[in-house]
Amino acid sequence: MTTLTLLMFAATIALDVVGQMCFKLGLNALEAFDDGSAALFWRGVATSPPIWAGVLAYTLELGLWIAVLSSMRLSVVFPLASLGYCGVLFASRYVLGEPITWRRWSGVAMITAGVALVSVGM
Repeated sequence: MTTLTLLMFAATIALDVVGQMCFKLGLNALEAFDDGSAALFWRGVATSPPIWAGVLAYTLELGLWIAVLSSMRLSVVFPLASLGYCGVLFASRYVLGEPITWRRWSGVAMITAGVALVSVGM
């Protein structure tokens, strides 16, 4: 794995986390204006800058993911992509202020341990 591939892979993880945060922030803003109308909800989704930022992040991630897959084995890189779950958990806590239970922190520790096992001997 080259340094460039590693950087592109790290960027896919970061863009995944950013995309999820943008989606959640955009939806949180819409909840403040929720009157129960599906049409107004979807209009709000379609015109929400944070949601569009999330779509952009996912679009960039797709391009980088294709580049990463072209130079790495799927059986290695896909399990490593689960680090995105860890990133979302940390961002949920420190960006959104969500409470995280010890069970979730334990789950992140297990995911990280699994990623370490998969990455040994890449």
